[in-house]
Amino acid sequence: MSFEEDDRVVLEDKHSEFDGEVGTVTQTMESMFGDVTYTVSFEDGQESGVPGDALEAADEGTDE
Repeated sequence: MSFEEDDRVVLEDKHSEFDGEVGTVTQTMESMFGDVTYTVSFEDGQESGVPGDALEAADEGTDE
């Protein structure tokens, strides 16, 4: 699944301090190989270089 800037997402990465938290996509980056990674902002910081398969669309009623 691909995401756009300002999409609300849930990070699913057990190695991240933001695992399971809802954040907002603030930037999308495409490598020269066509891989897309994201920068996601959370209430307490941000995570860069997040692959799309580590993100899930947040439910509309989900709060940060």
